[in-house]
Amino acid sequence: MKVKVMSIHGFSLFKQLLKKVYLRYTLNIMKSLHLLLFLIFSTTSLMAQSDIEKFPVFDECKDVKPDILEDCFYEQLYSKLKANYQHPIENDESTDRSVTLRFEVDRDGKFVLIRADAFEAKVKEEMLKSFGLLSQIEPPTFNASPTYMQFILNIPVPMKDSGSFKIYSNSQVDDQKNQDAQNRKKDSIAFAKANLEYSSIISDQYDRNQLKSDAIIPLSYQRYHRYEAAMNRIGNNAHTAVKPYSFNYVDQYFDLEAEREAMLLDRETWLGRKWSNEHFFEVAGENYWFVVDPGVDLQLGRDSREEITTYNNTRLVNVSGGIGSQITFGASVQESQARFSGYFAREVSSRAPDGGNPGIVPGRGIAEDGGENIFDYPVATGYVNYKPSKYFDLQLGHGQHFIGDGYRSLVLSDNSQPFPYFKLNAKFWKLDYTVLYTSLRDVRPEVTADDSFRTKYMTHHYLSYNVSRRLNLGFFESVLWQDDNQRGFDFNYLNPVIFYQSIELQTGSRGGNALLGFTAKYKFTDAITGYGQLTIDEFSGASVVNGDGSYQNKSAYQLGVKWQNAFKVPNLMMQLEYNRVRPYTYSHNTVVLNYGNSNQALAHPWGANFYEAILIGRYTKDRWYGIAKAIYGERGYDVLANGNNAFYGGDIYRSEDSRISDNGNELAQGNTSNFFYGHLEAGYIINPASRLKVFGQVIYRSQNPQFNNSVVQGESTTWLNVGLRTDIMNWSFDR
Repeated sequence: MKVKVMSIHGFSLFKQLLKKVYLRYTLNIMKSLHLLLFLIFSTTSLMAQSDIEKFPVFDECKDVKPDILEDCFYEQLYSKLKANYQHPIENDESTDRSVTLRFEVDRDGKFVLIRADAFEAKVKEEMLKSFGLLSQIEPPTFNASPTYMQFILNIPVPMKDSGSFKIYSNSQVDDQKNQDAQNRKKDSIAFAKANLEYSSIISDQYDRNQLKSDAIIPLSYQRYHRYEAAMNRIGNNAHTAVKPYSFNYVDQYFDLEAEREAMLLDRETWLGRKWSNEHFFEVAGENYWFVVDPGVDLQLGRDSREEITTYNNTRLVNVSGGIGSQITFGASVQESQARFSGYFAREVSSRAPDGGNPGIVPGRGIAEDGGENIFDYPVATGYVNYKPSKYFDLQLGHGQHFIGDGYRSLVLSDNSQPFPYFKLNAKFWKLDYTVLYTSLRDVRPEVTADDSFRTKYMTHHYLSYNVSRRLNLGFFESVLWQDDNQRGFDFNYLNPVIFYQSIELQTGSRGGNALLGFTAKYKFTDAITGYGQLTIDEFSGASVVNGDGSYQNKSAYQLGVKWQNAFKVPNLMMQLEYNRVRPYTYSHNTVVLNYGNSNQALAHPWGANFYEAILIGRYTKDRWYGIAKAIYGERGYDVLANGNNAFYGGDIYRSEDSRISDNGNELAQGNTSNFFYGHLEAGYIINPASRLKVFGQVIYRSQNPQFNNSVVQGESTTWLNVGLRTDIMNWSFDR
């Protein structure tokens, strides 16, 4: 390939020509460049000036340079808060105490509080007084226009001369600024928001939100008796029969926050506060909160009669929370192993379900075989509550319920293990109306179908009416039906305002079992309240008049009285109660339709065919408590000996077709046994938030039936127990 090479002379001429061109245009280019740089610099300066954000200005900071205005603002704010703050704790050497303030300085330069948090209420109150004395200042600005600026500051207390804030964040928002920024760079703003979203989530604002929510208060005799003392004062429009209560409902009559405040212990470390005062895990933001508590039910005891060591080892997690103002939720999961006292272990074994599991722990559920007379039983409960308005609550869950004002309920109690339910509650005027839709199980081998437990359903209505300042009357009706002929949940019983007796007749008397009855409560004084229940399973007016003891007169009643602050001793409650249940009550000729769930009675744990008298004393002093309980009664068991297999009316899981007679039936008939149960317990509440307590108890139980059999034996048992327990479910050993 040939390449032409330029001569030296030609190259010199080209170089001179290029130089002339360069000199001609350089001056013009430089002039243009100078003009361009001037424009760029001017525009940048203007833009920089327009984007200036200026902190609020105290009078003492008006003459300071712009680059130190922020420091001056914080210094003056600290100084003015300290000048007005009087630390309420004398000789406080703590280095772990602080107050968190979230506030804004608005377009008028006023300090506006958004939220304040502190561990001690009196420290928080004093800081709020100091904050409220802050004067109006020059407002923050953006682009020379007034705007507002938000701050989150942590203030160590007691405040010191050389002290300072811990600054969590400050933010300034201006509608015009945001609009301009969005018009200029929408994509950039979206990207920035995505990067700031996680860090902007506020989750440390928990301030005992649970106590002001519609969350459920776990059923606990020791906890509820104090609430009822306040709710039963003359003139209150409270309805106390339907349990469990919600925190918001109780707080209308009993100051839950004041109670919690009075029980707080002075703990400076994180571990000390979590152990003694607070939930283990607390999270809250603007529209949500939830708490999590690990828990235990550890018991160690001794059965003196059978000379065995007993124990219970439960590990649990309890959760409660809320989303917005209308939704609350809660759940607990328990895993347990236990060896019980001899009489209670036989009670567990006597309720063994189909499928080979050794028993059912009353109030808890089906137990697996843990070997060496050990029962391994899990328990799970949970609910979601939706409050669409001030008057209504809708709740879906799996749990326990109690209807009544007594220690026992002849209507519906927490004796049975938790079951699925949907509850509708309406409170308005002087009325409280509850509708409960449930799914129950019959787990006995004789009714099991296709290797699965038999399903049955129950719908329950309860209407409570405060007739006057002193008198409350209630009416209830229940109906149970089995899942026969692929019937499922019968929509005939979905109507919340209907009398079930007529529906039962339309669907076939053997297709359902209806109960109805009445409750009453009368407030003699602020301290003394009488109560009662009447349950009617079946009723024959002629037989009642004749007094012929017909098996068809299946009924039960309760009478009781509570005396709050008894003998003028604060927080001492005395209770006397009498229960009487006729033979064959709660049973049915179609055995699946008895008033029970998973081999456990839905009402009284003794079933039927008995009477009992109960005397209870409960005392509370700060975190200490004491319980004394005595129960005496007569129970009628089946003989089940010497070829006598007749049904005497006590076991609700037998068919009334096997009854001993049509007439002449008497209370506690059959294998009659006297019964006595004594219970003493004392304890200390370690943590009022999680309800963790330590306790010791002694139980004495004695009965002497005419015939010993697989169901009942003559024995006297002393059972000693000590334990560490999270109190979220009742134990009922008095059976």
